[in-house]
Amino acid sequence: MTRVAAGQATQGSREAELRASLLAQARRVVVKIGSNVLTNAGGLDGAVMERLGAEIATLKADGREVLLVSSGAIAAGLKKMNLTSRPKAVPEQQACAAVGQSGLMMAYEEAFGRSGLRVGQVLLTRDDLAVRKRYLNARNTLLALLGWGVVPIINENDTVAVEEIRFGDNDLLSAMICDLASADLLVILSTIDGLYDGDPNDKASRLIGLVEAIDRKVERWVAPTRSEFGLGGMESKLQAAKRVALGGRPTVIANGKLAGVLGRLMGGEGVGTLILPAAQTLSSRKRWIAFTCAPKGELVLDDGACRVLCAEGKSLLPSGIVEVRGRFGLGAPVRCVDAQGAEIGVGLVNYSSADLAKIAGRKSSEIEAALGYHFYDEAIHRDNLVVHHKKPKSQESKG
Repeated sequence: MTRVAAGQATQGSREAELRASLLAQARRVVVKIGSNVLTNAGGLDGAVMERLGAEIATLKADGREVLLVSSGAIAAGLKKMNLTSRPKAVPEQQACAAVGQSGLMMAYEEAFGRSGLRVGQVLLTRDDLAVRKRYLNARNTLLALLGWGVVPIINENDTVAVEEIRFGDNDLLSAMICDLASADLLVILSTIDGLYDGDPNDKASRLIGLVEAIDRKVERWVAPTRSEFGLGGMESKLQAAKRVALGGRPTVIANGKLAGVLGRLMGGEGVGTLILPAAQTLSSRKRWIAFTCAPKGELVLDDGACRVLCAEGKSLLPSGIVEVRGRFGLGAPVRCVDAQGAEIGVGLVNYSSADLAKIAGRKSSEIEAALGYHFYDEAIHRDNLVVHHKKPKSQESKG
């Protein structure tokens, strides 16, 4: 019995019911395809691309809409330039993307065209989703393409993205596209069968068919990894799934090399790992703050402020700030960290970095004396703050 079959054999009726209800009923699906799925030793794998095109055409014939988030531009560029490894310098990575992007889209057009599909290219940077007007423009473009029956093929704009604005990997981008397009489901196609409770190369590791919540136990099963061509790994896939779960949507991580993978999982078959929506979701605004806005600085908080934010869900007051790091203006997104540097949350500040440095450690009643004005009592209001690790309600303070 294969390892995949063994994983399927242990799935209970609950998992089967959830797959039937969550996957079979999903009408708008984001599919993310990793570089290693799309490539082989000779460059882009045309046979795999043609097969995936045929599978997506079948989904569309069944009345579903599909948005594709594709890696592969840099990998394609490497092969064209006869390079054996991914360059370390950002300009060279961007040059590889420029060389490879046109070939990637041409390959998609040819491969998908054989199944009667039309494709449209959409290149994005993080700024496109962090700025509200550009976010809405991108959303309208995607919806127009879907309305025309076109398959949007979305990629990070590697030719211009720099560290401050890049997504970092297309797993995170695919999670953002789920929000942007109001999708029902995220499917991440990799070169392994799903999430294992250990090293996938260890025969003792078990394929996990169902994850009800991405907790610390689940996160301990994975470690940061980077493939030859891609930036991600199972850790980045779990982080993407966590974001999608907080939006009330499921994710499936599956093997993109498996023939018929999309039809099989959308039909409710026990393929890959199904990650359920979170029991407690975040509003779209708070997901935007937590995951889309690129932090411009950090606020180091004392133990009391960390405790109040995590246990009571209150606003951050200036008195709880120990140190201000970075330069940013009013309304900027910043990370809130404890004394050891662990991230507590992300929020939008009510004061600039210069003003926060002047009122750090002070009571709200002292703000006007320090600044000459007093607009807000809070450094970050709780409505503009996303805390990552809240205590269970049974442990929260009632004050």
